Amino acid sequence: MNEDTFNKEIRKFLKKVGITCQREIEKAVWTGLEKGELKGNEHFPVNMTLSLKALDLSISIDDEIALE
Repeated sequence: MNEDTFNKEIRKFLKKVGITCQREIEKAVWTGLEKGELKGNEHFPVNMTLSLKALDLSISIDDEIALE
């Protein structure tokens, strides 16, 4: 195994996940604000689950996103 390649591949995947998730969350919040469904001071529970089936890995991360 090449550790440098492995590390770069993980970072590339995490960057893609991070950027995609941020865009989707922002889009959902802006839509909610535009429709009047949100006031702009909410706190949202958020959960991310990572699974790597080939290695029987599953990890879930819970947190909160605040708009203000």
